[in-house]
Amino acid sequence: MMSNPLPWLFRGGILAATLFAMPFHEARADSPPSAPPIDNSVSPPEMTGVPIPPGQIDRAMAQLDALATQVMAKSGIPGMAIAVVRNGRTVYAKGFGVRRMGAPDKVDANTVFLLASLSKPVGATVVAHEVGQHVISWNTPIVQHLPWFALDDPWVTQHVTIADMYAHRSGLPDHAGDDIQDLGYDQRQILQRLRYLPLHSFRDTYAYTNFGLTAAAEAVAAAAGTDWASLSEDAIYRPLGMTSTSSRFADFAKRPDRAIGHILVNGAYVPKYQPQPDAQSPAGGVSSSVNDMARWMAMVMQDGVYDAQPVVDRDALLPAVTGEIVAGHSASMNARPSLYGYGFNVGTQASGRTSIGHSGAFSLGAATNFVIIPSAGIGIITLTNAPPTGAAEALNAMFMDLVQFGYVTRDWLHDYGQLMVPLMAPEGTLAGKTPPANPRPAEPLADYAGTYGNDYFGDAHIVRHGDTLALQLGPHATEFPLRHWDGDIFVYTPAGESAPVGSVGAVTFTPGPAGKAASFAIDLYADTGRNRFARRQD
Repeated sequence: MMSNPLPWLFRGGILAATLFAMPFHEARADSPPSAPPIDNSVSPPEMTGVPIPPGQIDRAMAQLDALATQVMAKSGIPGMAIAVVRNGRTVYAKGFGVRRMGAPDKVDANTVFLLASLSKPVGATVVAHEVGQHVISWNTPIVQHLPWFALDDPWVTQHVTIADMYAHRSGLPDHAGDDIQDLGYDQRQILQRLRYLPLHSFRDTYAYTNFGLTAAAEAVAAAAGTDWASLSEDAIYRPLGMTSTSSRFADFAKRPDRAIGHILVNGAYVPKYQPQPDAQSPAGGVSSSVNDMARWMAMVMQDGVYDAQPVVDRDALLPAVTGEIVAGHSASMNARPSLYGYGFNVGTQASGRTSIGHSGAFSLGAATNFVIIPSAGIGIITLTNAPPTGAAEALNAMFMDLVQFGYVTRDWLHDYGQLMVPLMAPEGTLAGKTPPANPRPAEPLADYAGTYGNDYFGDAHIVRHGDTLALQLGPHATEFPLRHWDGDIFVYTPAGESAPVGSVGAVTFTPGPAGKAASFAIDLYADTGRNRFARRQD
């Protein structure tokens, strides 16, 4: 259901390389003339990039409250939590706004948020822990521990590794599996159905896939002899004292201090839907607070060490936080490419300093982002309980501008907001269009009714309810009422993470030789190459 090529949204998972790349563009040529001069003598010779003068980070810290208040006011989002880690210590942790619109409960540094695709780098450190313990290696083939797993190509099936999936270079199409998660398939069913999707070139191209990464994580858990959520607790959460963090939705649902997701309805944020991402927990199912996540960031920033205790082996962690594949190609000779490691975005700031990070988003009400600049010894994380508006990324980008340059280089909230608009646009070839004034009549409804299907989506039923039709999809026969549009074309309103508000699904029937429809195609699934449903034997 993902027709937009930008790899970002969990629509089942995440904000990724394209958005993370924005801060790496050059600072504006019209930078304020009042920007303070930089003393080149204070930068240690081993550091690269624009030197940071004494006191500049302290001044950036002093402006965080004002930045957060500004972003909250301009974006209108309900709640936000922020933490900053400096040289291995949490130096700022604070909440703003409310956990739920219409309720008095305030967000604080212990409020638990859904992380969405920020779960990927967290999970990558779980994998790195197991690599350091010699349970697996990054280059272990997935089928070594999930022998039932397969892709469309038998050779790729035998050779695709944990690293391939964590770098999104398996050849699976973008967001493979997210669409059938929305239809109610469970994790095992989805992973088994990935074999029916056509592959792109193996290890040559980047395509963001929540369930590809999930397959890799499940292979790691199988190698460790446990489930993924328990492995995450044992390897990372418990050693770091992350007592409010879990990879199970049920744990999040029981937290009394949790942020409720909101969507925008008629210009106001309302708590309407609740994403439940257990099916792809390693890719988008972690929940945590900024206090807990600050501990995790400190461990990453200190090469796997926290509070003087080793947690993750440095050599096992390094491949995850360094560039392994080009995730976003440069648009010009003056632009920097976006790189992806194993679950981490990697790039270069306008200052010339390397940064790592990731974003996450649920269109049904979560947006998250963290950025670390290792050479400056500083990292920031922002969690919100609203759909992606760019607020989390903008707040972090403004702060990192202040850290590196002493001033904000551009209107980040506007620029990120503009980038979000097309990503949140309604899906479907008929979205936003008006039905024909004089539509061609449909055939008798009985000619459309019946059971159809294909290997990837499974059975689909067209059922008749009096003088109307409905489409039933998925293992639970989730029903979508059909509305006649024109001739053999009917439309429905989809639901779930893969369907932004205003999306319209077009169902186009193809007549058969016996008068009854022989098949139908759903435009929302065209990108899968498996969007045609053939009539089963009645």
